[in-house]
Amino acid sequence: MDLRKIKKLIDLLEESNLAEIEIKEGEESVRLARVPKGGVAVAAPQYAAPAAPAAPMPMNSPVEAATGGSAKPGNALPDGHVVRAPMVGTFYASSSPDKPPFVSVGQAVKAGDTLAIIEAMKMFNPIEADVSGTVVAILGENGHPVEFDQPLFVIN
Repeated sequence: MDLRKIKKLIDLLEESNLAEIEIKEGEESVRLARVPKGGVAVAAPQYAAPAAPAAPMPMNSPVEAATGGSAKPGNALPDGHVVRAPMVGTFYASSSPDKPPFVSVGQAVKAGDTLAIIEAMKMFNPIEADVSGTVVAILGENGHPVEFDQPLFVIN
């Protein structure tokens, strides 16, 4: 996309009361958004294949929203305190492949004990127990990606 066209789009955005504008030309697209409180609009070329919009499904609970439907009967969490992923990243049960896992099922833990680590953007973030008790279930799989708020551990 031509730089002059982008500058014209910025001028158009500044002159209007629009907060955001997106223009697509073939495979290229430019999205401009107005930053509140005197900020500057930023142009970022994006190259992505267009995706067909999915029909929205009515969701009645957070479980339905997270899974895209109703909860599976065999997928229920055991009773106890659920430790959830605080971020998106890769779940690791130990500090390195040759080390034993931080915790195992049946192990007693204290609040503040490291349960696992999540790698996000080359940073290793410890996941700590926020309650004391016994680990009832480990739901995260070593080396697999986790989503924000995904259940990782159940502590009783």
